Amino acid sequence: MPKRHALPTLWLITDERLGPALWPALAALPRGSGVVFRHLSLDGAARRALFMAVRVVARRRRLVLLVAGPHPLRGADGRHAAATRRLPGVRSAPVHDAAELIAAQRAGADLVFLSPVYPTRSHPGAPALGRVRFGMLARAARVPVIALGGMTAGRFAGVKPLGAYGWAAIDGLTPPDQKRKAVPR
Repeated sequence: MPKRHALPTLWLITDERLGPALWPALAALPRGSGVVFRHLSLDGAARRALFMAVRVVARRRRLVLLVAGPHPLRGADGRHAAATRRLPGVRSAPVHDAAELIAAQRAGADLVFLSPVYPTRSHPGAPALGRVRFGMLARAARVPVIALGGMTAGRFAGVKPLGAYGWAAIDGLTPPDQKRKAVPR
């Protein structure tokens, strides 16, 4: 995605647990939204094949597609990784605290995904930032901050005034009749 275009404010994070709900979740995203493709446990060939299928949908629906993980996949609009070296395209980074925020900004991230704002099924038992810590970090950021972790449209309305540029989710963007499998506890 060329830099002159605005970055999406709504992002779907994909992973294996979505299963077949991936496709209705992609279809439900408004045009111009973003997708972070993870599916990190798939082997190389299966991951590439699924990525290419997601890429077809993303191009048709004009979604920004970032790929996460240590092995880049050709055809993405950018990368989502802790080490956001100078790579072409959009560069995002996962951030959980002030040190990671500083590191992401120094590495040249175009935006950061700050998490978990609220408790989430993706990371059961992990401490959430909460609104106060989220707001402190978001306001200190020099790049757009995407709120992640237990997010819904309603919760985004509550953190937007605290400095959230946008929000991302798995469950919060999966159509109700397509909810993903529960995370094993």
